[in-house]
Amino acid sequence: MKAPAVIAVVVVLTAAAGVGGYRYAMHRMAQTPSASSHAAAPSGDRKVLYWYDPMVPQQKFDKPGKSPFMDMQLVPKYADEDGAAEGKVSISPQVVQNLGIRTAEATLGSLEPKMEAVGSVGWNERAVAVVQSRTAGFVEKLHARAPLDPIAKGAPLVDLFNPEWAGAQEEFLFLLRQPGSKALADAARQRLLLLGMSTEDIARVEREGKVVARFTLRSPLSGVIAELGVREGMTIAPGATLFRIVDLSTVWITAEVPEAQAASLVPGSRVEARVPAFSDQVFPGRVGAILPDVNATTRTVRARIEVANPGQRLKPGMFATLTLTGARAQQAVLVPSEALIRTGERSLVILADREGKFRQQEVEPGVEAGGSTEIRKGLKAGDKVVLSGQFLIDSEASLRSGLARLETPKADPAKPASPALHKGTGVVTGVSAPDGYLELKHDPIASLNWPVMQMGFKVPDKKLLEGLKKGDTVEFEMRGVPEKDGDFVIERLKKTTQKTGP
Repeated sequence: MKAPAVIAVVVVLTAAAGVGGYRYAMHRMAQTPSASSHAAAPSGDRKVLYWYDPMVPQQKFDKPGKSPFMDMQLVPKYADEDGAAEGKVSISPQVVQNLGIRTAEATLGSLEPKMEAVGSVGWNERAVAVVQSRTAGFVEKLHARAPLDPIAKGAPLVDLFNPEWAGAQEEFLFLLRQPGSKALADAARQRLLLLGMSTEDIARVEREGKVVARFTLRSPLSGVIAELGVREGMTIAPGATLFRIVDLSTVWITAEVPEAQAASLVPGSRVEARVPAFSDQVFPGRVGAILPDVNATTRTVRARIEVANPGQRLKPGMFATLTLTGARAQQAVLVPSEALIRTGERSLVILADREGKFRQQEVEPGVEAGGSTEIRKGLKAGDKVVLSGQFLIDSEASLRSGLARLETPKADPAKPASPALHKGTGVVTGVSAPDGYLELKHDPIASLNWPVMQMGFKVPDKKLLEGLKKGDTVEFEMRGVPEKDGDFVIERLKKTTQKTGP
């Protein structure tokens, strides 16, 4: 036999084998429960809207029969399955179980909103004492010599020589020795008090009966010396500030709170502070005040946090991270935050009405805290919301143009409608990156009512095929191309470790 004849025979046999394999695959697909259930004639009182080919779902037929596109029976579309107007979808309970769709009940409760903020540690300005001299004098000895030195209550600060005190004491002692001059002696004692002498020092002068011109000023509280304004040998004037002492048993942390969250903060709210120096320790505190000004640059409100400081670990100037607990909200319907779908202009949840039945519900969310969100409007206690598996529900609803497009834009008559997007998972059975071709054995695709089957797809973006090999599990998104006789083109492709199929 000549070479051209041999080649012709091989081509004919190959084509026959391909057609036979395709028909065999279609026959096997028709035997699967999913396909046979769709191909079966309508039963009971269920109303049929139209018939369609799952491979070309956009084409509708008014009676059953064989598809003009594929070697398979048309599938009925029932009225109770069409939830486009209400955003409803129906999914097989077996598929729901296989895909791990989780639901939770909406409950009644109240939330304590928590927010994160940053701040810096500073002095407690309500625990500051200023030591001054009321008269002129001389500094003879300085006991506290450096700023920020710790000081205990009653510890000596400075020894002063005060000539004016000496003269007033002489007068006081003289009047004490004169009979019948008690009133004048009391007036002299009052003068010593006005000059700044303590009652203990006056009692000492009265007890010893001699003038004491050198006095020691002592600290009125325990803390640190925040300001030191005196040195040995100095002459001091009346009213001069000698020391500024701050009690560090409590400190203030000034926090920057976003303006939008400031309304939930009230004085007395609980706060937990952490600093990098002691990362394993939590410093509890309370909101002391919400300061009446807003930072125009950062749009934040300053909150003054009062924090106990055991062991004086918190130092002024330290950076702190804060967890603030706002005022407890009123009782409302609560759902897990993961159930909420935010589209930008509105918020939705997926409700599980009954087994296999799902629908979208618009809600008005409120406060969010601790993984839960308050629902002000749209739900009631006991409603079941979907927490996971929205991918599958969205795939089922995309054909019905309801749930898949949570916000359906108005059609632009100047632009042609885009084919529906369908999602699925499958195992790679063949791949040719240079040709942009991928062959998959895919799981049932709910949005097209496709059963499990093996077929080829075009992949315009050849980069998606890089690194793929036979046996890999993938998630994909595809669109039908009606003008090309029902071809489906994969637009997105992602390799996954999820086990597919039975």
